[in-house]
Amino acid sequence: MEMSLLSIVLLGIVEGLTEFIPVSSTGHLILAGEVMRVPQGTETFDIVIQLGAILAVVVLYRQRFLDVIAGLFRRDPQAIRFTRNVLIGFLPSAVIGAVAYGAIKAMLNTPIIVAVALILGGVAILVIERSVRNPSCDSVEGMSVKTTLGIGLIQCLSMIPGVSRSGATIMGALTLGVERRTAAEYSFFLAIPTMMGATTLALWKARHDLGDAQATAIAIGFVISFIVAMLVIRWFLNVVTRHGFAPFAWYRIVVGTIALICLTL
Repeated sequence: MEMSLLSIVLLGIVEGLTEFIPVSSTGHLILAGEVMRVPQGTETFDIVIQLGAILAVVVLYRQRFLDVIAGLFRRDPQAIRFTRNVLIGFLPSAVIGAVAYGAIKAMLNTPIIVAVALILGGVAILVIERSVRNPSCDSVEGMSVKTTLGIGLIQCLSMIPGVSRSGATIMGALTLGVERRTAAEYSFFLAIPTMMGATTLALWKARHDLGDAQATAIAIGFVISFIVAMLVIRWFLNVVTRHGFAPFAWYRIVVGTIALICLTL
């Protein structure tokens, strides 16, 4: 994998911008790589720099995490339920991701899948937004085991490039009765163990192929995605609270259509 500094920087920005909004950061990285003529073999780079964006959640929500950790030592029921719900939501992707790693990696080299998934995902978001009413849960701690397990299973759809991890998680939460902002925040929290697991697996699989140039590229992309994601998260929550997820659905449909036309031509 040989990438120019400009490509590394731009891909880091793309990752930070798209990780937490339901438009598929992996899909955007694949399409951006296609546009910039980035050579094949960047799958590990694409996966690992996502952890940089995920760390932005740890920083922005550090007080909440510290409270949860302190609560676990006190055996506080709220802290226990929060931890339980994040771990249960993570389990399905951990199991399926480990088993289907080869097939998932192969799809990362198929931009046409991304374009189709962007369009179909956009339509799904519009349908779900219009059909879901009267949420029954407004906190991560208040979610049942059945709800968190259901969201975790739905999140596995995001292993298809272009579906969007945050999009699958949020839409799954909405259909299971979770309030919008809570659904978005749960997708943030669930991303931490999910992407830590994906990053560990990707680095382990590529441990014999990573040289100094690849490690440097990953480090630069990691830092840039972290900085950009710090700016995006609060903006995203404000948009969701005021306008819902429809703007992102239309964006997906437009970008997916343009990409599909360009790829087929």
